[in-house]
Amino acid sequence: METERLQILISSVNKDAKELVKRMKAESGGVVINERIGDDAFPVEAERSYSFDEGGHPIRVINLDVAGVGVSRNTALISAESELIQFADDDIVYDEGYAGRIVQEFDAHPEADILLFNVKQQKGRETYHNTDYARVSWYNYGRYPAYAICARREKLINSGVRYSLLFGGGAPHMNGEDSLFLHDCLKAGLRIYRTDVLIGEELSGESTWFKGYTDKFFFDRGVLYHFLYGRAAFLWGFRFLFKNRNEMCREMGLLKCYRLLLDGVKYGRDNYDE
Repeated sequence: METERLQILISSVNKDAKELVKRMKAESGGVVINERIGDDAFPVEAERSYSFDEGGHPIRVINLDVAGVGVSRNTALISAESELIQFADDDIVYDEGYAGRIVQEFDAHPEADILLFNVKQQKGRETYHNTDYARVSWYNYGRYPAYAICARREKLINSGVRYSLLFGGGAPHMNGEDSLFLHDCLKAGLRIYRTDVLIGEELSGESTWFKGYTDKFFFDRGVLYHFLYGRAAFLWGFRFLFKNRNEMCREMGLLKCYRLLLDGVKYGRDNYDE
């Protein structure tokens, strides 16, 4: 079967893996990384890892007692064995036949190391929608979430690119881990393409990281921009804030938001540069 060439890599927190895979309507084998965090941790099996079968596909579950989406995605990636992999979050439900469409799209485009698929996002949180097949460059890589990303596993493994442990849920700094991951993939020479093929949709729910346009939001954005843009972080940071000033800077004002962002840029330079 074509879908045997694909594994889904699911990052979850305090979930029953068997119920989760069934709800997501996964159509391939996969790896579920379940972070057991806090007082609400789901009382799952005591073993660190175990396997089960869902719809004729083998699913491996790895329970982690540490937080961090970067740790989760990296653990899933190095545990995978298939030709193709897709990253997934636990709030995605997939369309019937999606796994076959992923495999077929890779077969149709041997030039692509990574493909970014359409997943319908919940209203008000849309960041992208692909209307064509085209190469992704330094100018447009920053809009894509992890659950859009599918890759040729060996190409990705051999590139040495992994998710940052500094950004995202459970990490020291807020979101940006997906943009940084694709940034590093481009830097490593991997060929990234977008496709208009739709594979699923995001369920409605509250953001796990966005708590408003707080001091930390702008500071962490500065740290991220240090990694993405280096010496030009101050320029791209101002462009970002100026473009979104009416929404993001309405309460604090553009100048204060920019100062917080610059503090983050400086923090990233002083604390994370080798």
